[in-house]
Amino acid sequence: MTYSGAVKVGGPADVHELQDLIITKIAVGPMENNSYLLRCRATDEQLLIDAADEARTLLGMIGDDGLASVVTTHRHPDHWQALAEVVAATGARTYAGRYDAEGIPVPTDVLVDDGDVLRVGRVELTARHLVGHTPGSIALVYDDPHGHPHVFTGDCLFPGGVGNTHRDPKAFASLIHDVETKLFDVLPDETWIYPGHGNDTTLGAERPHLPEWHARGW
Repeated sequence: MTYSGAVKVGGPADVHELQDLIITKIAVGPMENNSYLLRCRATDEQLLIDAADEARTLLGMIGDDGLASVVTTHRHPDHWQALAEVVAATGARTYAGRYDAEGIPVPTDVLVDDGDVLRVGRVELTARHLVGHTPGSIALVYDDPHGHPHVFTGDCLFPGGVGNTHRDPKAFASLIHDVETKLFDVLPDETWIYPGHGNDTTLGAERPHLPEWHARGW
């Protein structure tokens, strides 16, 4: 079946099958967060992006093959409600942005900086530090050698705009700058965006709207 990225809380996961990587997206409540399970085809190693909530649902998705690591995209509580339980059940290593780790109540094993490479089996993900939604938000870029890039943006980029900066002009200026220079300026239009909430998008779909985002200031 064709991957759409359209998932609902209580509904089934959607699976994006790439040549080297399988991406499973599921929505969990009560804030309708997206969690993403990445599985290396060569090794079957698994990495979870945002243990947001509903630990039982996430553990069911992880299954019996175990979990090597959990990446928390940022410090906001709706993105780590299930983290402690998932880590306790799987022994997974925890990753978070260096400047957000202090706001996450589960100890972070690896502090992530801009440009750091994280691995799930033989697959490499590059971390991009995007400042504005929180001080230490990170996105993960998978530059698929067999196709276009895929980016897990947390709450920094959605269909229709960047993440919430609470009407703070400095925070917005910082976030739009980082999203433009580290994503839009260096990645092609075909780049697939997997956000922390809601439907997926592509850089090409969002690029024409950058001037209006600047003009409105959010």
